[in-house]
Amino acid sequence: MNIHNNIEQKLLAHFDPAHLEVVNESFMHNVPTGSETHFKVVLVTPKFSGERLINRHRAVNAVLKEELADHIHALALHTYTDDEWQNLYGNSPDSPNCLGGMKRQAS
Repeated sequence: MNIHNNIEQKLLAHFDPAHLEVVNESFMHNVPTGSETHFKVVLVTPKFSGERLINRHRAVNAVLKEELADHIHALALHTYTDDEWQNLYGNSPDSPNCLGGMKRQAS
């Protein structure tokens, strides 16, 4: 199973985006090589026009409910309208470095 492709295909079909990036960021975390557990999604679509951020995220989560229930540990969502994306000059925020989860040492 290729979670990355599933995410991409479902978002393309449901949102008909002007721009879509699906980035597997699992390599940045303490997971086995080749894992598909941590993703960043940048989704630009006119369907988000007039929608609050929480409703945008709920819409994406609903489309990806199976992947979220069974495969994805973390999903960073960056959801924009066309105008918002233009104002960002086509750049989404970088993801923060992993803090190591349960293996994080107390400072």
